[in-house]
Amino acid sequence: MMAGRTPAPAAAATLGWKLREVDPDEGTIEVEFAATDKFTNPAGHVQGGFLAAMLDDTMGPALAATLGPGQFAPTLDLHVQFLRVAWPGTLIGKATVVRRGKQVCHLRGELTDSAGRVIATAVATAMVQRGERVRDRSTASAESLIG
Repeated sequence: MMAGRTPAPAAAATLGWKLREVDPDEGTIEVEFAATDKFTNPAGHVQGGFLAAMLDDTMGPALAATLGPGQFAPTLDLHVQFLRVAWPGTLIGKATVVRRGKQVCHLRGELTDSAGRVIATAVATAMVQRGERVRDRSTASAESLIG
């Protein structure tokens, strides 16, 4: 996906995910999202669940860029801090792989608006898995993803 050889997953497409830059050696990424009016709450702000999804879809690809063939890394936990409201428009996600262990990885991310104001920050933990552990995506449970 990051190299443009495969289409973005449906969730990334829904969020308007677009790669700006990635450095697998440093474990960093910068992406942008197109937050539409469909993402807003009754006050007209981007709903927090969408912001959390954007952060997850920033940190996950930062780690994915460091993985080998046949590996994936589901998020085990995600902690989001909402700092200010976000309005529809372009939002920028930046993430860093803080620590990449053999299995457990720690990630940090932030989401800014087009003016560079930090909207939300997050930390997450993910676990590196081999692809063959999930036999059928339609019936995969969380238990099968984390062992």
